[in-house]
Amino acid sequence: METLVLIEAGKRRVFASALEWPGWCRSGRTEDEALSDLAAYAARYAPVTEQAGVRLARGASEKFEVLERLTGNATTDFGAPGVAVEYEGRPLDRDDARRLAALVGACWQYLGSTLATAPAELRKGPRGGGRDRDQIAEHVAEAEIAYARKLGVRLGHDIVATRAALIVLLGTPDTEGTPTETRWPVRYGARRIAWHVLDHAWEIEDKS
Repeated sequence: METLVLIEAGKRRVFASALEWPGWCRSGRTEDEALSDLAAYAARYAPVTEQAGVRLARGASEKFEVLERLTGNATTDFGAPGVAVEYEGRPLDRDDARRLAALVGACWQYLGSTLATAPAELRKGPRGGGRDRDQIAEHVAEAEIAYARKLGVRLGHDIVATRAALIVLLGTPDTEGTPTETRWPVRYGARRIAWHVLDHAWEIEDKS
């Protein structure tokens, strides 16, 4: 079975995102680099899907179908997948919504397990740059609260309540699908949140 992929190309960075698997997203300097890294990370992403109860099919990383290629923006070059694709504006039926919520919830569980076993001080870059474990956890929470607002969830700085509300939102069928000018499509919101969580979870693992 082919894995549907979105290519988002900025001036300095290209993201490859598996559209039906929130969190499975990698970047590179070129499209080929991004796709190669996406394939390489299938094994690291698989435990998330198993936790969610929607196991990644064998061979999912062997055949990618690029559904669309989009021009990125300043967010892309800053280092985040910043453009929603039309595919993500489709309505969510009950099964899709439950699957989406399960996958995002599994990303949070993966991050939690990673934080629980990682040392407080992480390996730094060659010039001493980089965050430690708790700083990364705080950064993820702060970003997530901002992302949640783009989905209509506004609960101040309470990350526990915010995540609980996001699970309800993601797990609720959406017959409209089309976002407003100020709100993200639900599917894109899930993809952006899950990418950020796993990107930093893997960073913690690599620097532990």
